[in-house]
Amino acid sequence: HVENGMDVRPHISVVTNFTRPTASKPALLTYNEVTTFLHEFGHALHGMLSRVTYGAMAGTSVYRDFVELPSQIMENWARQKEWLQDIATHYQTDEPIPGDMVDKIIAAGNFQSGYATVRQLSFGMNDMAWHTINEPVNKEVAQFEKEAMEPTELFPDVEGSCMSTAFGHIFDGGYAAGYYGYKWAEVLDADAFELFRQNGIFNRETANSFRKNILERGGTKDPMELYVAFRGQEPSIEPLLERSGLKE
Repeated sequence: HVENGMDVRPHISVVTNFTRPTASKPALLTYNEVTTFLHEFGHALHGMLSRVTYGAMAGTSVYRDFVELPSQIMENWARQKEWLQDIATHYQTDEPIPGDMVDKIIAAGNFQSGYATVRQLSFGMNDMAWHTINEPVNKEVAQFEKEAMEPTELFPDVEGSCMSTAFGHIFDGGYAAGYYGYKWAEVLDADAFELFRQNGIFNRETANSFRKNILERGGTKDPMELYVAFRGQEPSIEPLLERSGLKE
């Protein structure tokens, strides 16, 4: 925000618990640690680059189903050979990561992505079912849950199972009626990154547009307005299906 004519930026820390160096090797990050850093750095950028008047509308102070776009989009660079082969080099030989290894990383990440997708959808449906009831439920919790999740079930029911009683995200974690946001954020970040793929993953004009229309604006406008201002259209599920290996 602007204070006494000065552009005042927040102090933001990215605190991690990454692999430590050993007596014979420096601190070498795993692939998951790299993607974790990219993710959290995206949240940091959302705060650091904010250009709004009130702190309550700055950075990550947006609707919950929009807050993960700036973070998750950053993870996409870790799937690009052009980026990985520039930053992922052997600490002894300086050789870049082999292209076939990147292919294997992507393939491993897409393993059972179909099941992972319907699993997240089932959680979202269960959450929404609990948070849209308008009269007392006169059936067992397990039965209510089973009916809510039935459209996504792939396997026979396991007698005695009931995840609702341990669904802390929606009853004690702030995600009430918003668990769908996990999958929706994937739709947003995959579709948004598609513009970078089209224009070049290091394209400055695209990056500046993302900064101006998404990162700087915080919660000052409806998320869809901000998204369309950047993307030029509403999000499509196609890029996510392709990235997940569910569609060629």
